[in-house]
Amino acid sequence: MPYRPQLSSASAVLTREVEAIDERGRISLISIPAERPLTVYVDRRELVTLMTLGAAPEALTLGYLRNQRLVRSLDDIDSIQVDWDVDAVAVKTRHGIADIAERTSKKVVTTGCGQGSVFGGLMDDIEQISLPPDARLHQSVLYQIVDTVRTYPSVYKQAGSVHGCALFSSEGELLYFIEDVGRHNAVDAIAGKMWLDGVTGGDKVFYTTGRLTSEMVIKGAQMGIPFLLSRSGTTQMGHMVAQRLGMSLLARCTGKHFLLLAGKERLIMDPTLLDALRIA
Repeated sequence: MPYRPQLSSASAVLTREVEAIDERGRISLISIPAERPLTVYVDRRELVTLMTLGAAPEALTLGYLRNQRLVRSLDDIDSIQVDWDVDAVAVKTRHGIADIAERTSKKVVTTGCGQGSVFGGLMDDIEQISLPPDARLHQSVLYQIVDTVRTYPSVYKQAGSVHGCALFSSEGELLYFIEDVGRHNAVDAIAGKMWLDGVTGGDKVFYTTGRLTSEMVIKGAQMGIPFLLSRSGTTQMGHMVAQRLGMSLLARCTGKHFLLLAGKERLIMDPTLLDALRIA
């Protein structure tokens, strides 16, 4: 097992009930997502406030620091402690983060939700990322992944208003499923879990209910994942980044429908499935 920093275990209640009145004047109780702020402090320095459900706040914090390229190794982190009484998480590093003031001063407004802005230099490391050239995904496994997400018991089915992200093996085994108010939080939490568990991304498939913007694609690449699936779509810059990296980018993944937008050589189409779809 890889080194693990000291972590609290502070998963929060994900939904709450509120009273609602419908168009006929009927009163009922419905569940809504329990959104809450989580302010991240690194070595007592306030860094950012994330709006989150709080399903996996320690993994979210760790994945955020990793995806912002503020920490490079788990060995850099001594502890991550979440305290919901003050809606904060305290990160203690072993040797501090060099030039943290300068590295967090430049912000780029993104199309993300639940996070709003990220630190600059999004494209700086793109040319240094190398994804495994021989990674392949079968069409039948793609359908299995979409069906698994469709039938998975989720906060969205209970309360709506959240995004979900999942990590699968290339054989279609579900490894992680995280929901949050923003898809960026969900992908960061998965990145954190991968890091803690020593899981590599070269033979993995990432699925999101939200759109694949450039930042989402870059985060997937930083996690080493060659396959990105979205129930929604992508943006022009997300598409450009995926093409540059040789990633497979699939949008509108619902039922048997999908749109393969980049990395066509990575998807293995099944002639039997194609014939069945033509007949239908």
